[in-house]
Amino acid sequence: MEALIRMLPQDEAHGWGHHITILITVYWLAHGLSYSVVSRAFQVPVSSVCRLVHTGTIKIAALRQQVIQLPDAQDLDEVVLGFENLANSPIFSKCVGAIDGCHVRIRTPAGPTGQDYINRILFPSIQMQAVCDGKGRFLNVFVGYPGSVHDTRVLRNSKIYKEALYPPQGYCLLGDGGYPCITHPVAIITPYREPVQGRVQARFNHYHAKARSIIERVFGMMKTRWRSLLFKSLEVDHTFAPTVIMACAVLHNICLTTGDIIEGPEVVDDVGLPPPCPVRGVCGGNAWRDKLAAKLSAPQVYPVELNEHDYL
Repeated sequence: MEALIRMLPQDEAHGWGHHITILITVYWLAHGLSYSVVSRAFQVPVSSVCRLVHTGTIKIAALRQQVIQLPDAQDLDEVVLGFENLANSPIFSKCVGAIDGCHVRIRTPAGPTGQDYINRILFPSIQMQAVCDGKGRFLNVFVGYPGSVHDTRVLRNSKIYKEALYPPQGYCLLGDGGYPCITHPVAIITPYREPVQGRVQARFNHYHAKARSIIERVFGMMKTRWRSLLFKSLEVDHTFAPTVIMACAVLHNICLTTGDIIEGPEVVDDVGLPPPCPVRGVCGGNAWRDKLAAKLSAPQVYPVELNEHDYL
C-alpha cells in the first residue's frame, strides 16, 4: 500500500483524502464486494464509495505505462533465462514472453450489443490479452474486446501486433493453440495441434507447455488476489470494466516488485478452442517450430573419449 500511495498523485477535491480513496479502492478490488457492503465497512455513504472507487481505479490504471513495461535490450538475457528455467531446456533461448487471453466476467450490457459479450463458454465477459515474463510480471496488457471475439482478432488489433512492438527480431513469444504460429509481424510459437504426429511433436508440446503455463498462473494469481475479477460479474458498467481490469494488472506488477507474491490456480480459457483464424500478410512459424522440436529431441552426441567410462 505504501508503494502504491507514493506513486499516485494526491490531488483530491472531494474531501475524503488520498489515503482513504486508495484504501477503499483496493479493498473493493480485493474482496469483490458490493458498494453497500464497502459503505458499511468504512462508514462512508454508498454514493461516496462509488465515486471514490471510480477515482481510485482510474488513477491506478493510469500508472500502466510506468509499471507495465517491455524489457530493454540489456534485460532480454534475464527474460530468456526465466523461460529456459521454466522449461528446463535451453531450446527456448529465444523466448522472451508468454502470451494468452483471459476472460473477466461482467454483467450483460443492455441493448442489441449485449450478445457480443457472450463468450464461447456462454457467459458475458471482457477480454484481457497479456504478455508476461518468466517471473510472472506483465510486460504488455491489452484490454477491452468483447468475449465473443476470437483470440486471433484481439491479437491483430492490439498495439503490440500492429506496431510490431515486441518481441525483437530473432526472438519469440509462446502462445497456446488459439494463436497462429507466425514469425511476422510478431513471432509467436504455438504447440502442435492434437493429435500430434509422433514423439518429436509430443515432446515439444510438453516442454512448450512447461514454459508457457506461467501466463496461466499469472492470471490465477491476479484473480485470486483481486477477487472482484473472480467470483462474480464486475458490478460496473461494461465501458468501465477495462479500467478496472487494467488497474488490477498494474497492482499485480506492483505486488511482485515489492515481494508480495500470492499463488493461485492456473486459469485456462481455451476449453474447446477452435483453430486460430487465418491472418493475412503474416509469415508462418511452422519451420521455426519444427527446428526447435528437432533440436529438443536430437540425441546428445559426445566425443568417443567421453563415453569410455561411467559418470556418477
